Amino acid sequence: MNINLLIDEMFLYFSGDPKRIQHFIKVYEFARLIGMSERLSDEEQEILETAAVVHDIGIKPAEEKYGSSAGKLQEQEGPEAAGKILLKLGYCEKITERVKYLVGHHHTYDNIADKDYRILVEADFLVNMYEDSLSEEAVKKAYEKIFRTENGKRLCRIIYGIK
Repeated sequence: MNINLLIDEMFLYFSGDPKRIQHFIKVYEFARLIGMSERLSDEEQEILETAAVVHDIGIKPAEEKYGSSAGKLQEQEGPEAAGKILLKLGYCEKITERVKYLVGHHHTYDNIADKDYRILVEADFLVNMYEDSLSEEAVKKAYEKIFRTENGKRLCRIIYGIK
């Protein structure tokens, strides 16, 4: 699939919300970079990049239904919304189902076994630590608890000056 079509669809989905648009673009780029350095298969890379673009799609329905964008609500509401967009764009069932799983778990940090899941979480953390203005101590804790890929750890050290 053409990732640019999906990105454009997400621009429209989050129209008028530059914070959300800029967030998913940054997560997408970090995920793409880390995935390429981890030498994922073409299919794994496509799943990762697709999931990175739509990972926060559950924010809108969560805010509409519950008045909150809490992570667990994003996980609850995101898979259905992601599935609709991926179906509209013609993504195959296998990729759609995996992306929906990742969207539904991207705020769950235990039992991260698969590389696509790990990289998505790391990319989201790289962006969220900046956007949420985490303290140096909080960044170091996240680095120790979350980051496992070589390039994810490297990027975190470079961006946040971790020694």
